[in-house]
Amino acid sequence: MAIVQQISFFIVLAAAAVFIRKRVLRLRDNIKLGKKEELTGDTNKRWMNVLLVAFGQKKMFKRPLPAILHFFVYIGFVVINLEVLEFVIDGLAGTHRIFAPFLGSFYGVLMNFFEFLAAAVLLSCVIFLMRRNSMKVPRFWSAEMTKWPRLDANIILIVEIILMMAIFAMNAADQVLQTRDHHYIVTGKLFFSSFLIPVLENLGTTTLIIIERFAWWFHIIGILAFAIYVTFSKHLHIFMAFLNTYAARLEPKGQISNMPVVTREVKSMLGLTVAETTPAVAESPGRFGAKDINDLSSNLLLSAYACTECGRCTSECPANITGKKLSPRKIMMDVRDRMDEVGRSLEAGGKGLDDGKTLLNDYITKEEINACTSCNACVEACPVLINPLEIILELRRYVAMEESGSPAQWNAMFQNVETNFAPWKFSAADRFNWSK
Repeated sequence: MAIVQQISFFIVLAAAAVFIRKRVLRLRDNIKLGKKEELTGDTNKRWMNVLLVAFGQKKMFKRPLPAILHFFVYIGFVVINLEVLEFVIDGLAGTHRIFAPFLGSFYGVLMNFFEFLAAAVLLSCVIFLMRRNSMKVPRFWSAEMTKWPRLDANIILIVEIILMMAIFAMNAADQVLQTRDHHYIVTGKLFFSSFLIPVLENLGTTTLIIIERFAWWFHIIGILAFAIYVTFSKHLHIFMAFLNTYAARLEPKGQISNMPVVTREVKSMLGLTVAETTPAVAESPGRFGAKDINDLSSNLLLSAYACTECGRCTSECPANITGKKLSPRKIMMDVRDRMDEVGRSLEAGGKGLDDGKTLLNDYITKEEINACTSCNACVEACPVLINPLEIILELRRYVAMEESGSPAQWNAMFQNVETNFAPWKFSAADRFNWSK
């Protein structure tokens, strides 16, 4: 029987690994559709961002209640996977609780800690479900949160609850079997799962073995299915947040990136030595700004996969608060959806980026990007250092410089800046007249 379990487990594990690898390569290729951008700045600061923001969830605690609940879910996810490691070894080796003999009485302490985290995860997920579906927190019900994004979040929460219950059922059945069969290693009393023992102790030994094995298989298959599912889900941020916090811009939030080719021309006009002030740039500037995902940097495309869809950016956006159509969360979701669409097309041998659609207009409208005040509220609010503003600015840059399609009031302002070095239509010499 053990050899059947080993073979079955190996087949399941191998199949999941093949599928996950294929999906990861697809995501990598989608991100590589963007322009390559070299990371500059202090590497130590980047690692500190990973440690404090991604792992420590520093920015989440601006809203304490959801932050604490999310922290329990996150730590539970990380730590309980240590128990999954034992599952994997047991599955491949045909053993049962392989770590128990080596850890002795500490194994029971460790298992109780795992169960505490499992209970915390279960409770947190229940509260999150209530907040989303009963309390209907507004940021989870805005326009871009259509049926699928809401269903996606609920699926993950429900699956987490079921997986935690499977752990308790497995441990409870195992504890009863420890008193009946010497093959079952004694773990000591496990606090949370012991509440299920009265329900199970009157069942036959064969039935208990079936329950214990079913819960074991259900949990490990559930974990593997979860690992596959998250590659299609917004919960991909579980992994991508670490990459994004490392790749995030280190410059001050108010600093807007200039186009090197434009900077070179401006400095040349001002009589500055271009070679000393501007890095070498290609003679052809290519496209000004961004019209589609291939005009954005690969780092920005990466950030779209790191989006948690939490809506904190949108809830802080002054344009959105005042009823404008702009939603920074929708901007990131649109970039991700466009990447996935192009990726699926390329995978099927289709037209890819030449499908007649573009990120601008087909996904994101000019009305949305023109509503942005460039205040950086969305950037400040994001718990994983995503920068929706940079995408908005690149799209607006394209509209202004390639299409000359900016609103008339903006064009007047641009002309004033060009001629008077200020947004106002009067001479720079008269700018200080107000003081008189």
